[in-house]
Amino acid sequence: MRKVLVFILLSFVIASISCRRKLEFTDNPSRNIDLSTDTVTFDTVFTSIGSSTRVLMIYNNNSENLKINSIRLERGNQSPYSINVDGQAGTLFKDVEIYGSDSLYVFIKVTINPNDDSNPFFVQDRLIFNTNGNERVVNLTAYGQNAHYIIGRKGIFPDANGHYTNYYVAITDSVNTDVHWTAEKPYVIYNVALIDSDGTLTIEPGTHVYFHGGAGLWAWSEGQLVVNGTAEEPVVFQGDRLESYYHDQPGQWNRIWLMEAREGHGHSINHAIIRNGFIGLQIQRMLKDNYAAAYITNTIIENHTGMGVYANCYSIGMSNLVVNNCGNYCIALTGGGEYVINHSTIANYWTSSTRKAEALFFNNLYQNPTDGITYAIPFNCEINNSIVYGNQDNELGSGFHEGTDTLYIFRNSLIRTQRPHGNTSLYESCVFNKSPKFKDTEQFDFHINDKSAAIGIGNPVYSTGELQYDLDGVDRGNSPDAGAYQYVIPE
Repeated sequence: MRKVLVFILLSFVIASISCRRKLEFTDNPSRNIDLSTDTVTFDTVFTSIGSSTRVLMIYNNNSENLKINSIRLERGNQSPYSINVDGQAGTLFKDVEIYGSDSLYVFIKVTINPNDDSNPFFVQDRLIFNTNGNERVVNLTAYGQNAHYIIGRKGIFPDANGHYTNYYVAITDSVNTDVHWTAEKPYVIYNVALIDSDGTLTIEPGTHVYFHGGAGLWAWSEGQLVVNGTAEEPVVFQGDRLESYYHDQPGQWNRIWLMEAREGHGHSINHAIIRNGFIGLQIQRMLKDNYAAAYITNTIIENHTGMGVYANCYSIGMSNLVVNNCGNYCIALTGGGEYVINHSTIANYWTSSTRKAEALFFNNLYQNPTDGITYAIPFNCEINNSIVYGNQDNELGSGFHEGTDTLYIFRNSLIRTQRPHGNTSLYESCVFNKSPKFKDTEQFDFHINDKSAAIGIGNPVYSTGELQYDLDGVDRGNSPDAGAYQYVIPE
């Protein structure tokens, strides 16, 4: 029996070898490959950082087998591009077999070497295929940009045991206590950029700050962040992948985390766009008392897998603010504190996963990180001329513990909620469960149209000073709308 089995196996091997010997490849010049595209384009790629991978398909639409005589990058080893053909990396491939009616993958990346030019620039190459004397060419183009690189040593934010060592790179220290970032070049952060105690980071108009996966910006206790954007030149915080696919992908980076400020040096963020992270802003008292309020004005915080604004035991003023589309709360005001929100749009139309959290949540419970004990802390919040809405029946949540002062009031606001709302000491001149008629929630456009229930319900008392003008700079006049945007009649 064993001899029979050996004979059968040998026969199978010989038959396989015989079949393989009969495998033929046509050299007929009329037979050629097809390609999925003739141009592979990369969006902005930061110098010295590799791009995401593009895929090119090679098709043999013939019944005969083909042998691609060569696949090569025209610039060879000097090319900024790298390719991988059928699992092998290189710049030149010869006699690549592709069977009849089959296909192959080519993976392409680009890494752009830095130079002294601060302006964007192009790098190009050509991927050349030669099959049976026929040449096919794929043009490779990439748009490069120099940047300042802020590179932490390793890791992300502190672990569950509160260990911080080696997780950050300090951008302020005892020598450089006042650091300014300008719009000359973007800033790319790896891991965590730390604003240390007694240091101030000021970010000037038009500056772009890009975070690599898991990265963030962290103001340690008594450090200070000042964002000085303008309407024409906002400061932008987002992930460092600039290809169009990543334009609206949430969760690309970690968070901006601001701890307690020192007296006279409160955090302030004006005219910023903070998008596509895990938490947009985390503002939190942790190690000591907070001696200065934080102010967030004329800012858009959107598309975060966690929360847009997470506040804990703090004092914050917010106005002309749009916080939208988050996987959890858009705004969570927790651990007590004092909060004033004027002319803001809090709108949650998250669809990337199941969402159970409300758009706006507040409570007065504070867990001391030192002793782990939870305390009820006084909570005071007023929300004026604002919109709290979304795609759930109830977009307002709270969790209050008795035994401490808890005060909140909504005035002249549009709210979607199933909570009882007949108490005028909590809800003054508000409108409930009527549509704000946002222009396009899928495109994150939270301007209102002419059918909006938010039109004209605001109180001009809360639209004075800088709030006379909406987030677009439109004069609200004597009949302000609720939310960050005033409706404008089209010309």
